[in-house]
Amino acid sequence: MDTKSIWMTIRSEWSAMNVFEKFEQVIALILGLFISLVIIISLLHLMHSVLPLLLSGVFDPLDPQDFYKLFGMIMTVLIAMEFKHSIIRVALRQQSIVQVKTVILIALLALGRKFIILDTTKTDASTIAALSVGVLALGVVYWLMRERDDSNID
Repeated sequence: MDTKSIWMTIRSEWSAMNVFEKFEQVIALILGLFISLVIIISLLHLMHSVLPLLLSGVFDPLDPQDFYKLFGMIMTVLIAMEFKHSIIRVALRQQSIVQVKTVILIALLALGRKFIILDTTKTDASTIAALSVGVLALGVVYWLMRERDDSNID
């Protein structure tokens, strides 16, 4: 959906909203704009950090440490984009609040990013185990919520 249709949707529904819904709408739009700025700045920083290294030949994408660092930066941008997507759904009135399932998915993305950039030579087993339990717990909660939502559809 383009920016013009977003604004048209918001404007057409504005008069039917109560005060709290208007407040929620304004907050969602401000957060969406703020997250958009963070995404743009993150992407520019990523390009500024990586492009000169790639062009000069210093950065080796086949080196595991360089690859993990690059992939970690890309995952950070993707996580911010998912945040923005969930906020825009609220602004477009497709959802009344940010859904718990979306927050759980974003947390899973963040933990997945942590595993990708984790230096196993410098991380003790208890930290890896704790992160694994966190991923498992979030996965189970997401699965249970999905099962609940799927059973409500039938």
